[in-house]
Amino acid sequence: MKKSDFMRTELIGMEVEVLSAPCYAWMAGRVVDETKNTFTVATARSERMVPKKGNEFRFSHLNEEFVIAGSEILHRPEDRIKKVR
Repeated sequence: MKKSDFMRTELIGMEVEVLSAPCYAWMAGRVVDETKNTFTVATARSERMVPKKGNEFRFSHLNEEFVIAGSEILHRPEDRIKKVR
């Protein structure tokens, strides 16, 4: 699967790891909600809202890993299918 195809898929329910921001560094869990600007990630201890802008995310999907900059997917989930190229 190509990265652009992956970015058009539903991200809620996927395993994710936050790579870049110091205050969220190496936080890992499952995406439970998504808005235009944020992901809500459920970890073993709590749910945390993570801004997309300024962060990188590593998603695991079908035995593949994709590293995506949050700025690449700054769209509402329903609009991402049309806007991501």
